[in-house]
Amino acid sequence: MQGSRPSPTAEERCPPGTPPGTAPTAPRTPGPGSVPSCSSPRPRMWCRRLACLLGLPCWQSRRAGHGSLGLPHGTRTVPTAAARCHHTTPESLSCAWQLHGDHLELRYANTLMRFDFVWLRDHCRSASCYNAKTNQRSLDTASVDLGIKPKAVRVDETTLFLTWPDGHVTRYGLEWLVKNSYEGQKQRVMHPRILWNAEIYHQAQVPSVDCRSFLETDEGLKEFLQNFLLYGIAFVENVTPTKEDTQILAERISLIRETIYGRMWYFTSDFSRGDTAYTKLALDRHTDTTYFQEPCGIQVFHCLKHEGTGGRTLLVDGFYAAEQVLRQAPDQFELLSKVPLKHEYVENVGDCHNHMIGVGPVLNVYPWNNELYLIRYNNYDRAVINTVPYDVVHRWYTAHRTLTAELRRPENELWVKLKPGKALFIDNWRVLHGREAFTGYRQLCGCYLTRDDVLNTARLLGLQA
Repeated sequence: MQGSRPSPTAEERCPPGTPPGTAPTAPRTPGPGSVPSCSSPRPRMWCRRLACLLGLPCWQSRRAGHGSLGLPHGTRTVPTAAARCHHTTPESLSCAWQLHGDHLELRYANTLMRFDFVWLRDHCRSASCYNAKTNQRSLDTASVDLGIKPKAVRVDETTLFLTWPDGHVTRYGLEWLVKNSYEGQKQRVMHPRILWNAEIYHQAQVPSVDCRSFLETDEGLKEFLQNFLLYGIAFVENVTPTKEDTQILAERISLIRETIYGRMWYFTSDFSRGDTAYTKLALDRHTDTTYFQEPCGIQVFHCLKHEGTGGRTLLVDGFYAAEQVLRQAPDQFELLSKVPLKHEYVENVGDCHNHMIGVGPVLNVYPWNNELYLIRYNNYDRAVINTVPYDVVHRWYTAHRTLTAELRRPENELWVKLKPGKALFIDNWRVLHGREAFTGYRQLCGCYLTRDDVLNTARLLGLQA
């Protein structure tokens, strides 16, 4: 901000024609290291530029339409004539606020935010309302009057102060409000990612991590997890080719998720389980355990032995394919994210008897920012489509065909040859895997990991996950 700009008074009426809550702002001049915005008029599923992926703010510019400050139609506000604009000094990033009948409107750091009064009381971080030692809420939310309004509001250069009818004072850092507002979250991604096809992945030259570094140093573990979070796949080299050593590797980052297949499993073409994977046949791209209510989050593969030909592993970034659908046919993307389907696994082989059913759409997105977080795609295990009415099912088939065409584009296929000593970790919520047919004896071992624990490990190492 330019220091020569005169400071407005603590309370002043908005000039005629000025939207309520608007504060004077000086143009921001990009400096060295500044990052271009990666936002767009449509809410993005993810920011593709690496700067945004690494957590730098990517704010979406707003163009005012009808109504004050471009507020959505139907937003309840007090009449403009009765509203007052309150400004802090220019040095405070042009903070301006305005009280309405049921909410506080705040503009700070180029972000227009609206906070419900109950929300502001409920999220108070004072000692009587929030336990900072346990990071848990102490306030009984049900005790907050749903018609509560602050009796006094004050904002300085960094903090919002609210005094409630009972005299309790709530303090919020303005930066905290930007980070935790709906408007702020709408422009942020929960999980930074780099979307890829085969060419993009090869050009990135993502390194494998040495087993010893992975097991013995936080630096090696962090490098591995950063690769995994960004690309959805990661490799560890020089692993002793045994099931026991693979288990040690997996437990470095997560608890092993025990399923109907056990904890650690051997995998060969003996048809010991009622699944096509236990054959020598080729497998089309798919995600695993779509028939679980919550599909397994991470899959580990380690080829212990192969005496024959073929058997390369196919990897496809499902999110990259889904983004192409979003760009080309957003209505089809929406349909795939709204229509629930059943997936089913029925097994009666030897002593194994299972009947699993999972329900969910092919694409799963966070509703506030349209960010894709899970793809459930497995044509082998999709059950009878009996949850979709006749006038929708043909449109669903069309959308499914569009996504399938993207997933099957040769340029989107990454083929790798798994060898003894090289372990592969796959984000089963994002990356589809398959296999070409093979000859001879081929044995893999592996397991599923609990997604929550992998992300927990990443956050403890300072990564955004």
